[in-house]
Amino acid sequence: MLLTIDIGNTNITIGCYQGKDLGCRWRLATDHERMSDEYGIQLISLLRHGEIKIQDIEAVSLASVVPPLTGRIVQACRQYLKQEPFIVDSTVNTGIAIIMDEPSSVGADRLVDAAAVQRLYGGPACVVDFGTATTFDALDKQGNYLGGAIAPGIGISADALFQHTSKLPRVDLVRPPSVIGKNTIHAMQSGLLFGYVAMVEGMVNRFRAVLGKDMKVIGTGGLAEIVARETEVIEIVAPWLTLDGLRLIWEMNNNHE
Repeated sequence: MLLTIDIGNTNITIGCYQGKDLGCRWRLATDHERMSDEYGIQLISLLRHGEIKIQDIEAVSLASVVPPLTGRIVQACRQYLKQEPFIVDSTVNTGIAIIMDEPSSVGADRLVDAAAVQRLYGGPACVVDFGTATTFDALDKQGNYLGGAIAPGIGISADALFQHTSKLPRVDLVRPPSVIGKNTIHAMQSGLLFGYVAMVEGMVNRFRAVLGKDMKVIGTGGLAEIVARETEVIEIVAPWLTLDGLRLIWEMNNNHE
């Protein structure tokens, strides 16, 4: 069994694969203060809850955009799972060519998403990842990674409204009754949700103008389903895309096709 771990700034996503099948999966809040022993105990607890024995974990594939946490979770895997994680970054074989000025600067999560899309859906494609940041990644017809765009995530925008205004409260990201809010809460929810939908639609149209009308659009990340319900431009919702990419890259580098 392969354990996949994606360490993001807001969430840590974990999944267990038996062959190509994703079984138990979890999305946890990233805790920057937690130590390696705490992460180790949490991993053991999750596996136990999923009725998975430690000895059933044969390998770990990991990607991270939070360097301070990478070492702690690697140490947790070593100590508690007795596994040396395979760490995905721009130096490993991902199966895609990175056509950028500085390939080493591309976040591991973006590379993993692109590798998954190339293998599962093919190019040309635009990957929209709704995480701490909202990222748009472009693959050409041959599956080469061309780069993309990075915008503040919905959560960051919601926090900014709360922190930098005197009277605006924190709000949950849910669909308001109308695009025209009749109170402050609904007005904020309209701006956050429908404003982001409009931004996504505009960016997708601009990417399609470059990549061609046959460009596929894949949405991923914790908020992908919420946004996709409000627009037709996201054709495929793949909330666990990064975990699929970690599996595919691990297989590629360990001769398990």
